[in-house]
Amino acid sequence: MANPKIEQFKKILQLDPNDETLWFGLGKAYMSDHNWAEAIPALERCIQVRPNYSAAFFALAQSLQQEEQFERCRKTCDEGITVATTNGDLLVIKNLEALRTSLPS
Repeated sequence: MANPKIEQFKKILQLDPNDETLWFGLGKAYMSDHNWAEAIPALERCIQVRPNYSAAFFALAQSLQQEEQFERCRKTCDEGITVATTNGDLLVIKNLEALRTSLPS
């Protein structure tokens, strides 16, 4: 059975495909279902719409880690740390650094 939140986000995104909050919400809804493969493009779209969305970098990195895309995850962590540093998002920096450190070599 489809997650009703996911279906809701998809419907609203048809009306406003450039809303980064909706893309982030869709990505997080997929993550809550452990559907990492679908979360990744939603979160990538969120970052395309708003390149300085620090939390989206962390969510994307988590999804990439779950999909064992470790090189992309590492790159996303590095980019996210740069963005979060510019934004002053200390918690996101801390989380991205911890995630990056946990990745296999």
